Amino acid sequence: MSNGRRTAVVILNWNGETMLRRFLPSVVANTPAADAEIIVADNGSTDGSRELLAREFPTIRTLVLPENYGFAEGYNRALAEVEAEYFVLLNSDVEVTPGWLAPLTAYMDTHPEVAACQPKLLAERERGKFEYAGAAGGFLDRYGYPFCRGRVFDTVEADEGQYDDGAHPVLWATGAALLIRRSDWRTAGGLDGKFFAHMEEIDLCWRLRCRGRGVVCVSESKVFHVGGGTLNAGSPRKTYLNFRNNLLMLYKNLPEGELNHVMRVRKLLDYIAAVKMLLTDGTNHARAVLRARRDFRRMLPEYENVRAENLRLATGNSIPERTRKCLLAEYYLRKHRTFPEIIGA
Repeated sequence: MSNGRRTAVVILNWNGETMLRRFLPSVVANTPAADAEIIVADNGSTDGSRELLAREFPTIRTLVLPENYGFAEGYNRALAEVEAEYFVLLNSDVEVTPGWLAPLTAYMDTHPEVAACQPKLLAERERGKFEYAGAAGGFLDRYGYPFCRGRVFDTVEADEGQYDDGAHPVLWATGAALLIRRSDWRTAGGLDGKFFAHMEEIDLCWRLRCRGRGVVCVSESKVFHVGGGTLNAGSPRKTYLNFRNNLLMLYKNLPEGELNHVMRVRKLLDYIAAVKMLLTDGTNHARAVLRARRDFRRMLPEYENVRAENLRLATGNSIPERTRKCLLAEYYLRKHRTFPEIIGA
């Protein structure tokens, strides 16, 4: 369905009545109606989300999905019903700022080689610091561990302008505020619905980078993100999804010459992580890691053809945003806790 506007800002909502009431007004106020349509895709909510939208935001288009398909498949289904040149995937717990959208679309308009971009992501609770979920753009280490300009594991930097460098190439853009061309979204097949949630935007961006498309962080744009609204950091379910989906992502995208080595090392590292969790967090998180590895092995046959297709479409060029270093060694052994220390070490 086309309405003549070039950009569709799509907020996927699941039982987020409180977040919508709190943050949707900032999106409405700071997103020019002439340029972009705001759409809320409701992912089978059972709270008062839809009633809130009808009562307080009657001009906002609402797409109603019959059940909770998760972040990945929820967006796949919602965006199948949207026509625009650019899609923006925006979390319901994001506060946008005046002029947030224009730098993103302006950069994309003049850089056709770029598939996707993100704004700077700052913490809503500590507004002078970056936010964990994406900061100033994401990278990967050799073994699949993600980190960001502004955030490495649990070390989050204050935003002092150190990453205000225009548009910086990254490997992945955060799914909390991701602008992507409709053409690239559809050519790449959208998000992997089997992931349900977590790592899906990294997987999508890695696929795009393998195919020679660019991903950047545009520092002129900034938004504030709460984070952890659906699954908090202490959830064993989150641990399970992060480990399982990370392994699936590696299998789908690693070059043939790296696959066996990386998977052997990751097996060792995952069991070490499970033991550490057993000693520090109790049994639930350790079991989640073991269950993730079991289900990864079970799902491998489903991904053999997917991997073959990804390798076929890859350009063969190296991706500099995927460092050859081991992030665990840099962080815990060499005590490199920030992005410049790790990349420059």
